[in-house]
Amino acid sequence: MRRADRLFQIVQYLRCGRLLTASTLGKRLEVSERTIYRDIADLQASGVPIDGEAGVGYLMRDGYDLPPLMFNREEIVALVVGARIVRAWGGAKMALAATEALAKIEAMLPADARKAAGEVRIHAFDMSMSEKTRADLDRVEAAINAKAVLSLRYAAEDGRETARDIEPLGLYFWGKVWTLIAWCRLRTGFRVFRIDRMIELTESGEKFPLTKGRTLQDYLAQLTARGEHGPPHGRN
Repeated sequence: MRRADRLFQIVQYLRCGRLLTASTLGKRLEVSERTIYRDIADLQASGVPIDGEAGVGYLMRDGYDLPPLMFNREEIVALVVGARIVRAWGGAKMALAATEALAKIEAMLPADARKAAGEVRIHAFDMSMSEKTRADLDRVEAAINAKAVLSLRYAAEDGRETARDIEPLGLYFWGKVWTLIAWCRLRTGFRVFRIDRMIELTESGEKFPLTKGRTLQDYLAQLTARGEHGPPHGRN
């Protein structure tokens, strides 16, 4: 959990009006008591009216609430539409996270802004993504973050199947089509793979380092040098 999220959760717990110890908060947030003490001190220093002390417990004085998030209408539209697009075209975990994030944002908006969010009339509908593609998209995104080598069975545009070990670098959405930019160990070069053409996808258990000449930035630099913007799919 990010520290900002943890501070937000501490405030939410203390708003219940009950005395809570650092031990109780630490167990709920899965951090040490020392971390809670430090977080409480920082919240108090920023003006949050938390009373109490170490060894006794903490509570929040009545009447305190978090300041509402302030967005203009265009920002609200962008947030709502972005979340709807991710729900329609993202991986299964991405879609759930988008829904939860939007609910958190709406909960913190003042009433008029919340009303504006509910009145956005721009929608995105999923007309073709299979559950397998959604699941593969989540797995690829996780592998990119973990720098995990993927073993891939892939169907090329002409129907031929190949087996590859790849280093996943970045995902791009082209409207109905997601592509993965990766370093292909078989071809010893950058390759672009469509997520919906992945027949079988497994983690090899190996991690890869970001190596000069084999990063996403290097791939994008090559495209720029060639005057290209990146195709929805490329040579495999």
